[in-house]
Amino acid sequence: EPTVRTELMEQIPPIAIFLQESRPKFPAAFFEYLMPIVVRYLTDVNNQVRKAGQEALLILLEHDLIAQSDIENKVCPILLDLSAPDSDDEYKVEAVNIICKMASMLSRTTVEHMLLPRFCELCSDGKLFQVRKICAANFGDICNAVGQEATERLLIPKFFELCSDSVWGMRKACAECFMAVSYTTSPEVRRSKLSPLFISLISDTCRWVRQAAFQSLGPFISTFANPSSAGLYIREDGTLSIRPSTQDVNFNSCQPSNNITLMSSSTNAT
Repeated sequence: EPTVRTELMEQIPPIAIFLQESRPKFPAAFFEYLMPIVVRYLTDVNNQVRKAGQEALLILLEHDLIAQSDIENKVCPILLDLSAPDSDDEYKVEAVNIICKMASMLSRTTVEHMLLPRFCELCSDGKLFQVRKICAANFGDICNAVGQEATERLLIPKFFELCSDSVWGMRKACAECFMAVSYTTSPEVRRSKLSPLFISLISDTCRWVRQAAFQSLGPFISTFANPSSAGLYIREDGTLSIRPSTQDVNFNSCQPSNNITLMSSSTNAT
């Protein structure tokens, strides 16, 4: 019964955490018995079972419970198969969503060599706009996961494609993550390539795209500033924040502390 498999999958993360804490007694139980179940349920015929498996996988990755060898030899190959051009539409949408979510939890080498080529292919998927929209919405996170060199060499051309997509929702998603993409690039790319691209979004024919671009204008401009002098920096959660100067810290030493967040790169402008 699918409900039994779903309930079982929801118990995998707490069991894995228990086994990790009791590793001397159960040295290989998770890798031998539980990990194969997680991988198998990623391709289950039932949607709810697959969803439970995907959530379990992300929890396991977040807690660093999956060995690097299992990530590269078991998890990534399954996701690449599910996101292949000839894969079932529903499976493909789910796979690209998981790829985007897990990118920030994996090593840069793993993401760049195993997942980035497929992500670039999915950005140009002409069959499913849902796939392209997921890629656009998570573009900033992927850039951050692979770093400047791979972003400028492989991702920026794809970002240009998505920013001119015929579906306005795609262009809106690009406008919303523009700051995160810009932050990953060099000042020269920011000035010569991203600035003209941003102007095209802020002049878009769709008012929802223009609105999202205007809301990202300040954060995008902030990426041109020198962090050491402007006091602007990007937190780990992707938000643009202000680091108070020494003078401000001294002045506010007796005042309640304030954390100023200007805008999240993942916030949807609706």
